[in-house]
Amino acid sequence: MEGKKSSNDLQSILDAIKSSDVVESRTQLLYELGKLEITEKSDLVSLIECLTTFWEDYTCLDVTQCMLNKAIIHVALKHLESGISCCQCQFLTLATKASIWCGKHLKMTLMSSGESQEEEHSELFFQLLLDFLRFSTASYSALARIPVSVNKTLKDTTEKFIIEQLNLTKELISDIKRINSHGSEVLKIAHMVIEAVIRLCGVYAEAVTWKFPDEKLETENNSMECEGINNMNHVIDITKCSIEKLHEIGIIAANSGGSLVSILNVSWRGVVSLLQLGEGILATKMNVADIISSLISLANEYLKCVAEAWSSSLKESVSAVEARRKFLPLKFYLNNALKISALFPCQACTVHREFTFCILMILTFKVSLSKEKLLKAAGEVFSELLDKTSFSLLNSFLSSDQVEHKLKLEVVDSLFSNESFANSIPGDLNDHNKMLPMDQTLFSQVFSGVRSMLLGRVALFLSFLRCSVDLEEDIKLGLARKLGWFLDSLIDEEVYSSVLVLQLPVSCGSGKNEGLVWQPMFSSLLDALKSFLVVVSSSVAWMEVESILLENLCHPHFLCWEIVMELWCFILRYAESGMVSGMINKICSLMKLLASSQSVLDPGYGMRKLARSISMLISFGAQSLVDQVFKSIIGDNRSQLSSIMCLALFMEGFPLNLLSEKMKSNATERILADFFDFIESFEEKSITASNDGVLGVPVFALSASMQSLQINLSDTEGKILQFLGSLINNYSVCVDKLRKEQHRKLLSETLGIISNTKHLYASDGMNKLLLELENLFISGPAASDRDLYECKPTLALFMAGLAHMPMAEADKDSTKITAASQLYQMMLKERHWALIHLAITAFGYFSARTTCNELWRFVPENAALSYDLESGKEANEERFMSEFKVFLDKGTDIDITASGSEQLGLLSKEGLILKEMFRKISTIKPETVIVCETMQIDDEKQSMEVDGERQHSRKRKLPDGISKGMELLQSGLKVIFNGLSQWHQIQPESSELHDQFMTHCSRLEDEISRLAGLAGGN
Repeated sequence: MEGKKSSNDLQSILDAIKSSDVVESRTQLLYELGKLEITEKSDLVSLIECLTTFWEDYTCLDVTQCMLNKAIIHVALKHLESGISCCQCQFLTLATKASIWCGKHLKMTLMSSGESQEEEHSELFFQLLLDFLRFSTASYSALARIPVSVNKTLKDTTEKFIIEQLNLTKELISDIKRINSHGSEVLKIAHMVIEAVIRLCGVYAEAVTWKFPDEKLETENNSMECEGINNMNHVIDITKCSIEKLHEIGIIAANSGGSLVSILNVSWRGVVSLLQLGEGILATKMNVADIISSLISLANEYLKCVAEAWSSSLKESVSAVEARRKFLPLKFYLNNALKISALFPCQACTVHREFTFCILMILTFKVSLSKEKLLKAAGEVFSELLDKTSFSLLNSFLSSDQVEHKLKLEVVDSLFSNESFANSIPGDLNDHNKMLPMDQTLFSQVFSGVRSMLLGRVALFLSFLRCSVDLEEDIKLGLARKLGWFLDSLIDEEVYSSVLVLQLPVSCGSGKNEGLVWQPMFSSLLDALKSFLVVVSSSVAWMEVESILLENLCHPHFLCWEIVMELWCFILRYAESGMVSGMINKICSLMKLLASSQSVLDPGYGMRKLARSISMLISFGAQSLVDQVFKSIIGDNRSQLSSIMCLALFMEGFPLNLLSEKMKSNATERILADFFDFIESFEEKSITASNDGVLGVPVFALSASMQSLQINLSDTEGKILQFLGSLINNYSVCVDKLRKEQHRKLLSETLGIISNTKHLYASDGMNKLLLELENLFISGPAASDRDLYECKPTLALFMAGLAHMPMAEADKDSTKITAASQLYQMMLKERHWALIHLAITAFGYFSARTTCNELWRFVPENAALSYDLESGKEANEERFMSEFKVFLDKGTDIDITASGSEQLGLLSKEGLILKEMFRKISTIKPETVIVCETMQIDDEKQSMEVDGERQHSRKRKLPDGISKGMELLQSGLKVIFNGLSQWHQIQPESSELHDQFMTHCSRLEDEISRLAGLAGGN
């Protein structure tokens, strides 16, 4: 047959090829070789060696060279299957030489592709290139069917072939956009080459025994063991090389902008699958951390591109389909990083900063999506695809037994600490930010620097809390210690505004029923914290949690305090009774420690704050807790300090109505008895009033407890009205500043008591009392006292009760009606928003119930509500009545779910103010904020309190010049206020400038008062 020739025929054709100087003749002869059927090993060796020699390697590429090399590939491919087992080295040498040649001429071809005379050469070259890639794919498949090489030369040849082949594949993929007509074919075959490499590594890995070298092998001269180890090292080298090249190809494909999806998938899938070979030995030979870091960098860059694109061109809502298409590559990178990290947690831990930075970017981006109405669907898809993946990525080494506990705690500590992540931010990201205008775009919100990621860190912390049931005990302990950091983070204005306004998509349910719901961030935050409390309630971390909750019972920032109180209420509602009772005892002990008469009337002091917390807590606990607290703090103790603590609790809303009936009755009797004892001996007590800042504790106690206990105050002899009259007279004539302040506070509380006792308005002494109040606030000498504004809130309550006072409409000159109208006119002139609100509310109550019909008598011409709302001027009576009706009929619903950028901006400004207030409070020394007297609440220990008062009452004598100067400042300020009052009466049109003067003078008065306090307290 024609196809079967002898060895002599083969040799004659080879000799003819060697002797021919014409390339076309050599090419023709090579095709003649392709018709031969060669079975002898020696013949095959000679053939492939000659083919390698014949491969033209000229500098310039022409048609004849391509035709010749194409023919060589044709012949080699025909004999590959039958000859690879006996001529492996020769075939691979030929393929290596061809790879190098193709790589070199690829660059030359692409450089000259624009020249018309090279089009034919380019077409032939790419045909040759495709043929060679098919030959390479077949070579890998053929190698996979024969045993692993044992000869060193053969091993070296195989490794070099794989390196050069993957180098060529890498170059092809890098320049794929410049390969026009054959680009799709090149990609298809390159994909096949990569898959063939992956299969070959897998077959080789199964063919060797994986074990570490034995140090005794050399001495024992065990050739079989040495051969096995050499084979293992050979497979390691091949696999390592393949992983490195696939790693590089994967990065190139990722940076292609989405045009190399198939190469991207196969290359990274290959990296992951090859890393699983070797039973862990491979990890000791490679820098796996670098591969993980590359995937994280790709994820970061991709996320940055998505955010930047949406920031610059977003004009309509992003659909869920588009969002899924955008986010799937990001999930792809993270999934591969997760798989590798799970295989090599120790190496993953070495790049934990890159991990955390990426996750923080993801979570910050998620929060930013929720701020944009056009990105709501995108936010849902983002959460669905990436929430679990991103957290699992970090947890892959935190949950691993291979990573040391100490290192895990260091990671958690660095993640949730006040130190910045500046060192972990990639330099190119920072450089890119410097080139962009920092406007309120989505891009700048997510990537404007370290501080902007605080919101992401908070979100990550909440993710840890939600998944804490699956965490190790050490990690739970580390998280418990970071609760203080979490509260501090809420003080940041951006976090503060987001927590109050934003809603986030959160996973709920499990399995097939799992879905996403939009939940307010505040609710999500509380749910996460409560879940964590349940998880750690029986672990060593509970002590840390309890300690932080106790420390923050009086947190200065209201949002932090609200959260802490919510957690306390949750504990009291669901914890075991023994635990709850023990914690309440600790809180009561803390209350006794903070007890001080000097702080009871100041809501900002520690004792009042703690009393506020206690009153709220026991309102949500079992009824027995109310009795427990009352017995612990008050009980039958009649000491001064016990009364002070009792007052603090009453003023902060202690739920007296929840006491047991017997205890409630005893408390009511005690409060009333103390009150009447005090007012009956008021004149005597006022003479001997102490300088401790508290006079009339029973009055404050009754005022604070009336509504809670629903006390029916019977006063047949009019003692309360007489007491109030005495207070008014004493205040009018008093010159001592401390005494005056005490009487003013008692006056305010007594007005509140009367406002809750309706039957007193019908008593005979009320007419006289109204005249005295009108004289005090309007016509008398004390009316110019600016401190009287402190009484106006309770005065408004008192005046609302005038609706229950009989007034004869016919008696136009009634002093009673005149005094009441004057007081209402004074209140309705107030310009402060809080006071005018109270005044209008009181007037509304009065208007709805009084027997008077001519209500206009009670309204001044320049009432606050009658002013034009825009200019604040041009008072008009008709406008007042119109606005007053709107006020009474007001019932507007507020959409609390709206979270526009304007609302976020306003809350951010508010958060900044609160943050500054917190900063100032934090810089004050504790002893200046809370006056603590460490003592037992026991009559036998009263000497300690007395000694403390003696020590406090000692004063250092100041030079006469300071005292005299202080008097001049105070008298001068009084003259200024009198002048301002006269000026306002003469020139009412200058009210705006007058208000500015009053504002600055009020600040000056506060500073002078502080100086006077220093002078009097030293």
